Amino acid sequence: MRKVVLKMDVSLDGFVAKPNGDLDWIFGNFNDELKACLVDTLRQADTHIMGRVAYNDMADHWPFSTEVFAPPMNEIPKVVFSKTLKEANWNRSRVVSGDIKEEISRLKQQPGKYILAHG
Repeated sequence: MRKVVLKMDVSLDGFVAKPNGDLDWIFGNFNDELKACLVDTLRQADTHIMGRVAYNDMADHWPFSTEVFAPPMNEIPKVVFSKTLKEANWNRSRVVSGDIKEEISRLKQQPGKYILAHG
């Protein structure tokens, strides 16, 4: 059975984002070693899962990015959980509006690498 792994950027003291959602604190601390580790983490998954807000933010960025993270983000299939989003235009994305628990259980039963949840 495949595992679901949460990828969430959070500081040691629990900080995630500024009140306006700004995440600039994360990206200023990346060095080559950390970038390589994160790209490897992305590549080890064969499915990305996320909610509508994360999807919208990423779909506005990754298809146009030249960053080292862009290829795995664009190439690996994505499942978006949303009751309001009707279609996903980002490459290899699909929307699931049904029961999240059922869909994740179904995904876990499929052969493959782990499922990376973006939070």
